[in-house]
Order: sequence, then C-alpha cells, then structure tokens
Amino acid sequence: MEMLRFATAGSVDDGKSTLIGRLLLETKQIFEDQLEAVERTSQDRGFDYTNLALLTDGLRSEREQGITIDVAYRYFATPRRKFIIADTPGHTQYTRNMVTGASTADLALVLIDARKGVLEQSRRHSVIASLLRVNHLVLCVNKMDLVDFDEERFEEICAEFSEFAGKLDIDDLTFIPVSALNGDNIVTHSPNTPWYEGSTLLHHLEHVYTGSDRNFIDARFPVQYVIRPMSHDYHDYRGYAGEVASGTFRPGDEVLVLPSGFTSRIAGIDMYEESLSEAFPPMSVSIRLEDEIDISRGDMICRPNNLPTTTQDVDAMVCWFNERPLQEGNIYSIKHTSRSVRAKVSTLNYRLNVNTLHREEGQSKLEMNEIGRISLRTTAPLFVDEYRRNRTTGSLIIIDEATSETVGAAMVLGTAATP
Repeated sequence: MEMLRFATAGSVDDGKSTLIGRLLLETKQIFEDQLEAVERTSQDRGFDYTNLALLTDGLRSEREQGITIDVAYRYFATPRRKFIIADTPGHTQYTRNMVTGASTADLALVLIDARKGVLEQSRRHSVIASLLRVNHLVLCVNKMDLVDFDEERFEEICAEFSEFAGKLDIDDLTFIPVSALNGDNIVTHSPNTPWYEGSTLLHHLEHVYTGSDRNFIDARFPVQYVIRPMSHDYHDYRGYAGEVASGTFRPGDEVLVLPSGFTSRIAGIDMYEESLSEAFPPMSVSIRLEDEIDISRGDMICRPNNLPTTTQDVDAMVCWFNERPLQEGNIYSIKHTSRSVRAKVSTLNYRLNVNTLHREEGQSKLEMNEIGRISLRTTAPLFVDEYRRNRTTGSLIIIDEATSETVGAAMVLGTAATP
C-alpha cells in the first residue's frame, strides 16, 4: 500500500495538534480507552470540550502549557493509503524541530487562524517547506467557525498567501477551509461551507500524487556497511548495504564507485534472503559486484555516465538550530549521506528575510532559527547533487564537534568558488 508522509506547520495556537487529533478520531484510529483518557484530562483541566490536541501533545510540559514542543509522530491508515504524520511545534524557538519533521515529508499542512491571517511564523514555515523541497503544500484556514464561515475572509487569506507563495518553489498548492475543533471539511464536507466545492482534507491526502517527486534517473547508492558473514553458507559473500538514494539499480548494470573511480557490474541485489530484479528508492538493500573492489562506508555506487559532483567547495542554504551563532571561519563536522568530513564556513553570503524573502547581505553571523546562504570548504571531497534535484545527496547535517549537537541543516545549491 502506498505511503504518504506529511508534516504540520504554522504559527502558535493555529490548531495543528487539534487538527491531527480530529483526523485520527474521524478515521477511527483511536481506541476507546484513549478517547476516554483524553476526555477525562480535558474535564480535569477545565475545558468545556474534548481537547483532541492531547492525543499528540504527550510531554508533561506540552500539556501544562498547551503548546507543542517536540515533534510527535503518529501513524494511521485508510483503505487507500498509509500515513505518517509529523506534528511539529509552532513557536519560533522550536523552528529546528519543524525542520526535522518536514525534512522527510512529501506534503506540508500549513495551518492559519482565520481570525489572525498569515503571520510571520506561517511564512517562515512555508519558506522552510519550500527549501526542503516539500512539493505539495495544503493551506488549511482553520477556526472558520470563529469567523462564521465567512467566504470572503477565506478568499482574502488565500489571496494573501498566494501572493507570498508565488515567490517560493512550490509545485502544488491547495486551500481548504476547516474547523479542526468541530471537524468541518476534515473527513466529510461541512454544511457550514456550501460555497466551498473542493476536496475534504482526508480526500486530498488520499489522492494527492507523489509518484513523480522521487528521482528515478540519477542512480545513487551511498554505502553504509560492508556485509561479510564469513559463515559456511556465505563464505565468499561480500555485499554493500545501504539505502537507494535515487535512481534504479538492476543486476548486470555497469556501475562506478566513488571516490576510487573503479568500475564493475552488479552481480546481484539482495534484501534479507531474497534476490531482487531491481532496487529503487527508498529500498534498503545489499548490492553485490562482479569484481573485488575496495569499498567502505562513505563511498558511493553510481553510473559511469551519470555522476554526482565531486567537490570540496559547497554552496548551501542553511537553517541554523543552535544558540551559538554561525560565523565565518567556524569549523564543524559535516554528515553527508553515510560520509563524515570536517568543514570550514568560508563565507556567509547573506541572511534570508522570511517575511519579504529579501537577501540581507553583509551579515557577520546567523542566529538560532535564521536562514542564510553559506559557502563551505571540506577536508575531503563530497559527492553531491543540487538539493532541488536530489533531497538525499543534496542535504547536509552540520554538527558541533565539541558537543556533538546537530546545529544546522543545509541544502546544497551547487559548488562554491574555490577560495
């Protein structure tokens, strides 16, 4: 069965957790004892309604403050599709958690309070979704019940957001008026919005087409582990394990290994004890080659006539997560696919203003939750593609060597000029 990963986004108190709770409730994904516990907790906290946000806000501090802090993952299925939901926080200081949740998403649900309209955090999350190449974006104008399901207000918000989204790299944009608290247009069409003729939220999630989002052209296989059982049954077995990043691999295909440049042919592709006729993303497999080649973790198997860019100078957009700012000259550890290297920030090109999308040049540092363009110089070559073409080989994780904290996430734009 096909699977869809989607993440919530938007500003504080726009109803993201309530929307997810309503979706789980309406699709019969909640056990009776779970619902009873939520109803009891809602009553104990003085609510005059069942607070469905408690289904996803599980941390004690989240329930006490009525906010989302960490990413909560929930799973459900319908007869048509399986879903993985990443419920992300709306507060500015937790933007890094939103990046984490959206980094693997196929679709982003951006919620906007019908009373407040498009806010700065709504724009920030939309910019991040665009940078992360989340190709499908659904704008849910929530709390329509608090504006008497006013069509004019809905159209006004849609027009404002459309003007802003026109500057972003978003392929598919859909608008839905909803009330997460009451369930309007979540699973069934609401009688309160006779003027709305589009799909309900669940219908859209079930039918949105994501098959063309993955890259099946550029064959990329980062090696994570070399399998050598050395057992009686598999005495001569040598397999290279990993997840197919992009493209398609088949037995008999000619391949090239980076960084050595040696070529060979695929002798077989294995998954558990099964031999496969082909492998494609996001399958995790073991590839066997006809020739004995020295291959280790961090190497990449690809096609001789379709290679990634091998470079030590990378231009990238970065979302900064840490309280210690990013500055030119700082040195970090970089994680790229299964390869780890050290890198120096050679240039901070500009900071991106998420409200106007203007480039603010001449900056000396990037503070926490800010977005900017940087140039990196690495100690060893990386095998990269542009992020817009390949989300796996085009992404970098930036790690503080002193604390081992993940301090930034970067999307490769191309190669930088050699300093």
